[in-house]
Amino acid sequence: MCVFWGTTYLGIRIALESFSPTVLVCLRNLISGAITLSVAAMIGAHLPRGRDLWITAGYGLMIIAMGNGTLAVAEQWIPSGLASLFVTTSPFWFVGIDALLPGGEKLHAPTIRGLLLGFAGVLLLVAPAAWSALTEHSFASGTLVLAFFILQVSGATWALGSLLQRNRRSRAHPFVIGGVQQLSTGLALLLPSLFQFPSAHWTIRGMAAIVYLAIFGGIVGYSCYALALSRLPPATVSIYTYINPVVAVFLGWLVYREPFGLREAGAMAVIFAGVAMVRRAASVPVQKLRADRASQSGQQGNREK
Repeated sequence: MCVFWGTTYLGIRIALESFSPTVLVCLRNLISGAITLSVAAMIGAHLPRGRDLWITAGYGLMIIAMGNGTLAVAEQWIPSGLASLFVTTSPFWFVGIDALLPGGEKLHAPTIRGLLLGFAGVLLLVAPAAWSALTEHSFASGTLVLAFFILQVSGATWALGSLLQRNRRSRAHPFVIGGVQQLSTGLALLLPSLFQFPSAHWTIRGMAAIVYLAIFGGIVGYSCYALALSRLPPATVSIYTYINPVVAVFLGWLVYREPFGLREAGAMAVIFAGVAMVRRAASVPVQKLRADRASQSGQQGNREK
């Protein structure tokens, strides 16, 4: 998830050269959702039905259509590196909304310190390049503010939909849930996309970006995200937004031989230190919760006997 989602910012930027944000999000999710659910049906996996299906699809619209769709809109106005920097506020939305939801994990000082440390590392890594791109392209301050606001709405809806899905019980496997949510997003955007198809540029480069986003951003990335969300604390899952810029910098060095020096190495060390702090802080409540559940289960078993 961290590796492939780190490359999708560039994939979205390339796809936007040929398609509008609506068409981009529609096509990539139609492809990934259809393939995921087809494989699930062939292996006999349980598929959501009735009310469970509608609720799962609704949460998918919150997470993908709103959360990911707004990212595509913002990348029309700002560089992908700057967009990745704005998205690093997502962990704060995760832990904040989770603390407000019934039964959610309350805020802990070690978790907050780890998130802040990781955010500082991302700033050290991305901010100089983002500032350079900002000054060279002379982006209007109003556009930047609008992009930042849109990506905060993206982070909030992504976090809320993810947490609501995580907190409900479903017989379907997380991979199947991910497929339903991707396909529902593609179908929901199909009608508005039809009006924009004539203006799209159906280039090999654009279609290759769509296919890449569908396979590695959707089938691989989002399916892994759905699985991780069902097994790990929200604060731990959300730290992928700190690793994505690291992947972007590494790919820039590997493919384009962009500079990689002491500042980049130091920033990555700070990011990983923050990730380690969050992981360590999150493991304590999870272990306690498991112990409490085991204790309650034992007490219930004694009563039944």
